[in-house]
Amino acid sequence: MRIVMIGSGYVGLVSGACFADFGHDVICVDKMPEKIEALKNGQIPIFEPGLDAIVASNAKSGRLNFTTELTSAVAEADVVFIAVGTPSRRGDGHADLGYVYAAAREIAAAVTGFTVIVTKSTVPVGTGDEVERIIREENPNADIAVVSNPEFLREGAAIDDFKRPDRIVVGLSDERARPVMTEVYRPLYLNQSPLLFTTRRTSELIKYAANAFLAMKITFINEMADLSEKVGADIQDVSRGIGLDGRIGAKFLHAGPGYGGSCFPKDTLALAKTAQDFDSPVRLIETTIAVNDTRKRAMGRKVIAAVGGDVRGKKIAVLGLTFKPNTDDMRDSPAIAVVQTLQDAGAKVMGYDPEGMANARHLMENIDYAKGPYEAAQDADAVVIVTEWNQFRALDLDRLKRIMKNPVLVDLRNIYRPDEVTAHGFTYAGIGRPQ
Repeated sequence: MRIVMIGSGYVGLVSGACFADFGHDVICVDKMPEKIEALKNGQIPIFEPGLDAIVASNAKSGRLNFTTELTSAVAEADVVFIAVGTPSRRGDGHADLGYVYAAAREIAAAVTGFTVIVTKSTVPVGTGDEVERIIREENPNADIAVVSNPEFLREGAAIDDFKRPDRIVVGLSDERARPVMTEVYRPLYLNQSPLLFTTRRTSELIKYAANAFLAMKITFINEMADLSEKVGADIQDVSRGIGLDGRIGAKFLHAGPGYGGSCFPKDTLALAKTAQDFDSPVRLIETTIAVNDTRKRAMGRKVIAAVGGDVRGKKIAVLGLTFKPNTDDMRDSPAIAVVQTLQDAGAKVMGYDPEGMANARHLMENIDYAKGPYEAAQDADAVVIVTEWNQFRALDLDRLKRIMKNPVLVDLRNIYRPDEVTAHGFTYAGIGRPQ
């Protein structure tokens, strides 16, 4: 099928490349000429394992192309995906749908013949209705069906998530779109991936409800971690003990410094705002947002306590700056609040991240950057693990102790065993473990 992907950011590029890998003809459209030129030259603007190889192979085969010219691409398309950003709107926290609606207007002017328009961006309930209204208002003769098809991609594992999904959700109000969307996802359907057809508004709510539930699960286990420290329990065992219950499940029960990234913070906030607009407040989600925001700075205070209560003039090495491993995404990363808290207390921070330092430089001021974990730890009064990159999981603790000024390890991801670290002469502080 002929597919157009409007937006060549994280969702658009991953989705477009994977659709091309299925055998569809895909054109990715973006308004930024420099991004399109870079993609044509094989330069990937984001770090996502495996994406560069898929883009390169499908571009070489001719199934994946990049352009800034929306009109000609949409005119020939069977399916047009809208995969533009929906950031939190300044002032009120609602999802900013300006890019989505702008894309709808451009599509209306370019569409010819029957075309399925798909909102792939994460959008509040009712956005599909507005997209359809805009297109029909701009072009009354447009023969279209507007569909909701939310993405469920984890950064760092997006290729596998796209090709081996738990489910594919398609919300529609025009039955003509059903066979089209079935054909789009036919390779996955043959692999028994559940294809769930529902109404458009239901599909839009499924996306928000899923992210909000996962964010709530993370926040719950983080609060249990705080309680574990107070009562002398071990959150690792607590997580295993409840995760073995099939009704609960083991995923998203890893205590840490709070959730971040491009999805959970903005989606939970947008859902809460939508619920308020419909006079059906979601108190659990509102509390989840508040607890998570507070937790990030609390992790900075945890580091200060581990160092003895005063970090003024002391060097703190922060390992891991991105919100999770295997991505260069710094959006709402817990590391930002941790570093800010340490700096507010007078600490000198040296940071290191395998992929995120270029983006970190735009968000973190007055922080030095190292070329590796041991350079960061040189003469440090504490090493803080904020993001659980694999290369931090097997640090040479003897070497670390020799080069540090004070052997303090604050493990905000619980990737080390306390007894192992203390056996090497360190003071160890984890999350939700007896201190």
